[in-house]
Amino acid sequence: MSGAAPKRVLLASNNRHKLIEFRRILGGSIVVVGAEEARIALQVDETGATMAENARIKALAFAAETDMAAIADDSGLEVDALSGAPGVHSSRFEGLGSDAARNRRLLELLDGVPAAERTARFRCAVVVVRGAEVIFETQATCEGAIAKRAGGQAGFGYDPIFVPNGLRQTFAEMGAEAKDRSSHRARALRSLRSFVEESGELLA
Repeated sequence: MSGAAPKRVLLASNNRHKLIEFRRILGGSIVVVGAEEARIALQVDETGATMAENARIKALAFAAETDMAAIADDSGLEVDALSGAPGVHSSRFEGLGSDAARNRRLLELLDGVPAAERTARFRCAVVVVRGAEVIFETQATCEGAIAKRAGGQAGFGYDPIFVPNGLRQTFAEMGAEAKDRSSHRARALRSLRSFVEESGELLA
């Protein structure tokens, strides 16, 4: 793609943390346009039974509002001791309204669970839509465990309580560069970047 104009894609989300992370991971070859910049204000009901379905729902809704391709992700935390919960309901876990409240509740549910049984993973589904056509989709995971207590101020969501395998810090205790080496979202977005670079697929 040397010398080619950067591809443009609309982020189907109103989450500013995601916008920062998408831009950081995708780099200069793909320009991620925020919904506010595009003057698009949508609240999309995530009614899918899976993260992949929710990502498709969001991408299709935002793509219908613009002539750009739209990218959406749906991510969640799957805790083995909770039979995979909160999973697809991660952002709405038990109806709690903040990241801090959801983290506290999850730690309460795991109180007394030994370290060996606190295994978990982050899962991320990424979908890109142009018009009404899905032109790319992938999923990626990051295996790890739930910490005994929350730690760190960086990141968002469940980052303060998730420790990736082989590491001792939570995602929220790492710098962005360290997190991007192993995170579920970074792995999924690197797959998208490779797809665009290898196929020459025009996003915008």
